[in-house]
Amino acid sequence: MSDSNQSRSLTDLARGHLLLVALLLGFAAYMTWDQIYWWQEREDYSFGFLVPLFALYVVYDRWPSICSYVFPSAQSTSAPVVSSQQPGALIKGCEYVALAAFIAGLVLFAIGALLRSVTGPQNPASLAIAASFAGIMLSTIFIMSKEQVDGQPMPLKNRLALTALFLFPALIWLLSAPLVTVFEKAIRVFLLTKVTIVVFNLFDLLGYELEREGNVLLLPDGQVGVEEACSGIRSLTACLFAGSFLAAVFLKQLWKKVLLVACAMLFAVLTNLLRSMFLTLWAYHHGSEAIDAHWVLPILGDIGSVHDVTGMAILFLTCVGLLLLLPIFNYSLPNWDEAAVDTVDGDADPAAHSK
Repeated sequence: MSDSNQSRSLTDLARGHLLLVALLLGFAAYMTWDQIYWWQEREDYSFGFLVPLFALYVVYDRWPSICSYVFPSAQSTSAPVVSSQQPGALIKGCEYVALAAFIAGLVLFAIGALLRSVTGPQNPASLAIAASFAGIMLSTIFIMSKEQVDGQPMPLKNRLALTALFLFPALIWLLSAPLVTVFEKAIRVFLLTKVTIVVFNLFDLLGYELEREGNVLLLPDGQVGVEEACSGIRSLTACLFAGSFLAAVFLKQLWKKVLLVACAMLFAVLTNLLRSMFLTLWAYHHGSEAIDAHWVLPILGDIGSVHDVTGMAILFLTCVGLLLLLPIFNYSLPNWDEAAVDTVDGDADPAAHSK
């Protein structure tokens, strides 16, 4: 892409498009203001302060690709020119779906904003606002892309591809908004039960003397309760956020993005299980009170309780694991057919390589 194309900015858009962009920014500002309450009050959602920055960065990182679709003079390999002869019924159907999503998003946003203003911060209101923003943003991008800035119609394939570039900035807010209490509690109970069962069966298999009563493990010198903080839902949401961001920035193919997010979920569950096993083993040998005891290092001093330090450690290990997966996901195998042809040509005509 040429330097002139890279220097394209929002001011090059039509006035109507600029108004829609301003509308989206207004919705995003209100949603950020609403979610800040949860980011401050709940430690498991403190990663939300990074969401606006990361969403803006993804748009900035994809800006050349966005320009290649919007501005006709910025065509590149990322936006191949396709025929505009598309089935009219298919285009109209997609536009009706986008319009319905836009209207539904506005209605849902109004409901969430009304609940927020009447009852104050609450989970359903924040989740409704986040979901409505996703629908409004994606439908607006699709509707805006009906024509390029020069008035030429944009092919349906390019309109869908352009809308897909905004999936991360539109959907990531659903992770930074708290779940509805009913669903969140159901997930916590499910994870708590599974973690307790696995830890108990593993220690019982290894010959440790312990009993299980619900989510409490009875040890010879005390007991360990697998509390809600140990369910893994905190690390699950944070790791989903990290995996989504890494997939959006460093991976191209959709299946690789989905696979990395799935790996983030798997890593979160496995590392939390390892943490629960370590805490149980620590309590078994040092007493149940030792879990809440603080670690004091010679240089760093008091770094926090064993419970909290291990919680931060599993987040760090999960992020490192995801970073190590990126080179593997981006690795491309050599073209063995071309390599074989080159070898055959070299054997057949050695002089060709000498030239």
